[in-house]
Amino acid sequence: MEFGLSHEQQMVVDTVRSFVENELYPLEDEVERSGQVPRALGREIQDKVGELGFYAPNIPEEFGGGGLDSLTFTLLERELGRASMALSVFWGRPSNILCAGDAGQRERYLLPCVRGEKIDALAMSEPDAGSDIRAMKTFARRDGSDYVINGTKHFISHADVADFIITFVATGEEETPSGPKKRLTCFLIDRDTPGFDIRPGYNSVSHRGYHNNILIFDDCRVPASQLLGEEGSGFDLANTWLAATRLTVAATCTGRARRCFDLCVDWAANRRQFGQPIGRFQGISFKLADMITGIDAADWLTLAAAWRLDQELDANRQIAEAKLYASEMLARVTDEAIQIFGGMGLMDDLPIERFWRDARVERIWDGASEIQRHIIARDLLRPLGA
Repeated sequence: MEFGLSHEQQMVVDTVRSFVENELYPLEDEVERSGQVPRALGREIQDKVGELGFYAPNIPEEFGGGGLDSLTFTLLERELGRASMALSVFWGRPSNILCAGDAGQRERYLLPCVRGEKIDALAMSEPDAGSDIRAMKTFARRDGSDYVINGTKHFISHADVADFIITFVATGEEETPSGPKKRLTCFLIDRDTPGFDIRPGYNSVSHRGYHNNILIFDDCRVPASQLLGEEGSGFDLANTWLAATRLTVAATCTGRARRCFDLCVDWAANRRQFGQPIGRFQGISFKLADMITGIDAADWLTLAAAWRLDQELDANRQIAEAKLYASEMLARVTDEAIQIFGGMGLMDDLPIERFWRDARVERIWDGASEIQRHIIARDLLRPLGA
């Protein structure tokens, strides 16, 4: 593993950070105040990213994307993690599961996403099926050349701005070593499909302006041509294409932690108490030492997992480690930041309280910390027959 960045990778880091600082930071206060990103503003961000030539950087070049390798794309995500998610979502990174579609599906869904003409969202979670996705109750039954879908999804991120939803539903049961489990199937469902309703979700304290939504399917009829992959292949599709989303969480957590840390260092160097900068007091300086050690460790865990993907090595455990450690590190860093800033840390005059609020969800979505620990322990014990 090389520990230095290539010229191209450094260029990506510098370009994305400059864009985030100059184009997105100035918009954050208004997003926090209003809890909204006007669609016209989202389009403006998309256009600016397109002008940079950085739209759809994770999609292979053969489909018109940037074709970045996993390590370089992870560096990009790390820099985007510094900004409000409500704004950075418009730096288009279509779900790479769309690459699994047939030629017609790529033409209708993937390529418009690559061109910035459409935005996708992904729907798995349900009120009774979070970590246990095979417990989902939303069901599709075959009816001639169509499928009819009924059920409810919730916690579906940015479905309110999406043109179509990559939706996983049950289409039967199958026997597994753990007993009967739902057979999952993936569909591409346009937002204006009859019988499909996208409703406002819950009011989250994390990531204001980046909305979760509730999806209602009421005899929603979807042509079989919008089935992604084969019927019943949804679980394998998810495991093949979506594992790297946990790496994205690790990367964005690391980027946000470093932004928070930079503010802490500046505050510790300039805030004076008892006639000297507070950073000279061991109670503050040791906090900074622990914070940067955790950030650097999370950074290397994350980049090492991305490197393994590029080497076509199994990285499931390493991605779980990165997601677990980086998300919990961010919680520690933002909490210590509040302590360093004192009372001002809790005031919305500064972004520290926002970083603290936003950090909480990272240990839950894309697989809770407990799920990541399960993945890690299973990888260690299975080879020993335990």
